[in-house]
Amino acid sequence: MRSDLRQIRYFVATAEELHFRRAAERLGIAQPALSRAIQALEAELDVALFVRTNRSVQITTAGRVFLEGAREVLALTERVVDQTRTAHDGRVGELRIGYTDFAIAGALPGLLKGFQERHPRVTLKPQHGVTLAQIGRMVEGKLDVGFVTGPINRDGFDQCVVQSEAFECVVADSHPFAKRAGIQIAELASEDFVHGSSKDWQHFYDYLLPLCRRAGFAPRIVQEAFNTAGILGLVSCGMGVTVLTERVCAALGPGLITVPLLDVDERLVTSAIWRKDHLAGPARHFVDYLRTLPPAP
Repeated sequence: MRSDLRQIRYFVATAEELHFRRAAERLGIAQPALSRAIQALEAELDVALFVRTNRSVQITTAGRVFLEGAREVLALTERVVDQTRTAHDGRVGELRIGYTDFAIAGALPGLLKGFQERHPRVTLKPQHGVTLAQIGRMVEGKLDVGFVTGPINRDGFDQCVVQSEAFECVVADSHPFAKRAGIQIAELASEDFVHGSSKDWQHFYDYLLPLCRRAGFAPRIVQEAFNTAGILGLVSCGMGVTVLTERVCAALGPGLITVPLLDVDERLVTSAIWRKDHLAGPARHFVDYLRTLPPAP
């Protein structure tokens, strides 16, 4: 069977109008062209779809069956075309998003919720990873947008700041600092530190080390952990103190106390980053959405 969509549309219009002239006007074609198309369709099916007289056009029983299926075909075609265009426009598909501990403890959940409300047909695929790992995945084409400890200075990448946070000290509730309203960062010079590994937490160390050096010391890191949960667990055991950010510290578990750093004004920045030459589909819409938001405090 070689019936095409044009013939099916012509047939449906004729069946709904039951008048060749009105159907032709509705379709924007000449009446003879419509008549020839219907005749060709009937010849191909070897079935009479209409009974024609000088006064009227009636649809046959076979025509009614064909009409039901024809409408389904046209509706399905319209849906497929719409889905194809939507996919091309980036309104459907997957969005692979990387995030750090600082991002997920801060602005990221609200950002993802806001984007999902605007683009409900985009499937979000969040992936945890430290900053360097996320950059590597983007270079390999395995990640679309990353939320990292920034700013990032790399050729081929673009970025926008999504949050900035104050630094705070975290100690076990048995530590002498736990009873203090605040401390100077220089008071940490004699303390053992628990922190993320220097390999994975390089970008965080780019913030922490200058703060300590300015106060005249290098942090004595005695324990390392992969993520903030591990760091805080070791601190709660009394293995040392740590410096993290206010949003991570806002959800501390039992046995931990936050102590403000009174003389530290610097803030840790979390940036959304993406490759300039690989921004398409849902990722493009996500970046456009980020750019509509007010600047991070």
